[in-house]
Amino acid sequence: MKYTVAALIIGAAVGLAAPAAADPDTDFSQELHTYGIYGQKDYNAWIGKLVCKRLNDNVDHDAFDSAKFLGNTLDSNNATEQNWQFLSAALNHYCPDNSPILAHAAMAGS
Repeated sequence: MKYTVAALIIGAAVGLAAPAAADPDTDFSQELHTYGIYGQKDYNAWIGKLVCKRLNDNVDHDAFDSAKFLGNTLDSNNATEQNWQFLSAALNHYCPDNSPILAHAAMAGS
């Protein structure tokens, strides 16, 4: 399980970069759709921005805390992998300065 999480984190962190565009919420929503994560664009964007706020306010201390928050907040039918993909996308689109937490989680999970 640890290796699976580490592989997902590394793959998401390396494979994704926030594209430059006029509407990050639309770009975020489109990226989520590639992972099979749907829902209202505004709601998903709000949750993505909330992930960043929780990290910046030190409510969540690491990527594992953020992924747990997402698991409790998003559709219960989402796979664990989708929660990590959502987290990676949120970091890339809304707070790229927090992206290193994915690498830290990958090292901790291996």
